[in-house]
Amino acid sequence: MSHRVDERLALLRARMAAEGIDLVALAPGSHLQWLMGFQPHGDERPSLCVVSQAEVAFLMPALNAEASREHTDARFFVWADEDGPDAALEDLIDFLRIRTARRMALDESMRADFAGLVEDALPQAARQFSASTLGALRMRKDEDEYRVLKQNALTADVAMQAAWSAMREGMSEQDVADIVRHSFAGQGARPQFAIIGAGRNGAFPHHHTGETVLKRGDAVVMDIGGRLGGYVSDITRMAVIGEVPEGYAEVHDVVERAVQAALAAARPGVVAKEVDAAARAVISDAGYGEYFVHRTGHGLGMEGHEQPYITATSETVLDEGMVFSIEPGIYIPGRSGIRLEDIVILRADGPEVLSELPRNAKLISG
Repeated sequence: MSHRVDERLALLRARMAAEGIDLVALAPGSHLQWLMGFQPHGDERPSLCVVSQAEVAFLMPALNAEASREHTDARFFVWADEDGPDAALEDLIDFLRIRTARRMALDESMRADFAGLVEDALPQAARQFSASTLGALRMRKDEDEYRVLKQNALTADVAMQAAWSAMREGMSEQDVADIVRHSFAGQGARPQFAIIGAGRNGAFPHHHTGETVLKRGDAVVMDIGGRLGGYVSDITRMAVIGEVPEGYAEVHDVVERAVQAALAAARPGVVAKEVDAAARAVISDAGYGEYFVHRTGHGLGMEGHEQPYITATSETVLDEGMVFSIEPGIYIPGRSGIRLEDIVILRADGPEVLSELPRNAKLISG
């Protein structure tokens, strides 16, 4: 195995020991990609990576074994379609010496039938999910991950600016989204999402981009992201078509001050809910509290939403290396919405914003 995989396995085993966890079982997905540097093809055939304190082994469908062996020298327990996975899983359990395991952590994103297979094979083991093991480790990004995330943020900046340069009155939301996707693709990134909410549609935080036509006086919410180097970007900015609508400047200013309050509150050792409270207080004090309808932020890395979550109830203690969004918003039904979002990495002296694109609205000629 590579030095990086060995390091991450050591970190995982330290977490397991601290929490009394005998095994961690992972399915193809981001946790497995982070830990082992690859993931087998995922489908309905049970495919698992199981980690104990001493060994790591794979339950592997036969048709994926040869391709997967190119990525790891871990022990494989291979099963064929005509036989099923049960006997191979029993052999894996004996190899890892986990027959008497008392506690296990399961990948929360694995298929329910995969989880059931493990739980049935180890009925005496109490089950928890991987938030305190893999999830906790993935929250803290190293400098290699930071560099990839920074590159992703700059790629999103370029995609946003490409949209601003091309969008005009009379274009549809989908037209703008297509420009964003084309820009990401032209930079070697895979487009992930482009939420373009014009006018009244901006009041829906997760608006489905459609054929609504941009018109003069529209405030447009633009939430975009792409994937490059295995990691993702996420940024939200505003654009205004032609004349600024009545009341827009006031609400934009409130949201901007909420962003600044959250940035000021985010420090190592601070509980995540305190960052949410800082942003929420600004919006509530301005009289718009009922219109801030979501959490202040979410973690970001290999996935667009991962730990830590910046919510009103989160007890997560923030630490250096954590990467998360700051994205307060105000959504007034029937009128418009305003959201400003930046991704930050937490440093010893506070958050470093990854984007280099100002948060002030872009004014687009009608």
